[in-house]
Amino acid sequence: MPVREFSDFARSLFDDTSTYVAEKASNTVQTIKRRVTANRKVPWMVTAAANLGTVEGVGYRNNPRIVSWAERIGGAMKRIYTQDSTPWCGLFVAHCMHANEVPITISNPLGARNWLKFGVPVDPCFGAVMVFWRGSKNGWQGHVAFYVGEDSNYYHVIGGNQGNKVSVARYPKSRFLGARWPKGYRTLYQNNSSRIHRKFSATVGNGY
Repeated sequence: MPVREFSDFARSLFDDTSTYVAEKASNTVQTIKRRVTANRKVPWMVTAAANLGTVEGVGYRNNPRIVSWAERIGGAMKRIYTQDSTPWCGLFVAHCMHANEVPITISNPLGARNWLKFGVPVDPCFGAVMVFWRGSKNGWQGHVAFYVGEDSNYYHVIGGNQGNKVSVARYPKSRFLGARWPKGYRTLYQNNSSRIHRKFSATVGNGY
């Protein structure tokens, strides 16, 4: 069973952190959902956690929830994104930001690597937008999700289109391109550089 590591910074956002660490939870999804939804300091993470387990439609069928995210954002996103067979990791991040009135300041949020232009750069920390390369480091493909923690070789992230659903997954640090934070938004939450602190056992899926 993989080891899950949380930071001082991440733990500071939860209520009753001593109980949280002592639980040694065996289910990452339930633990993160319970603790994130109990605390509203990083509101887009509350939205992310609330959507854990959302699965795209099978075959030609769409999950109306996923498509509705593009409809709510509107504009070009609504016109472009009409079926959940289209990669939707960027849509999920955009939805979590838009639902909490965080301005999406990049063109084509569907493109994972476009999130490298979002907000301001930050060291990986709870709630940060994490961008990874896929296929080739110098290519155009990528993945984008939200940081929840890390171990020695992997970042653990909540994201969409991870195994065709919203899930917690591990992505190799060797594929990491950058972390971003909304410009001017609650900046005190991004300033803790001591990330790895405590460990507990958890079930965490592997990223693609």
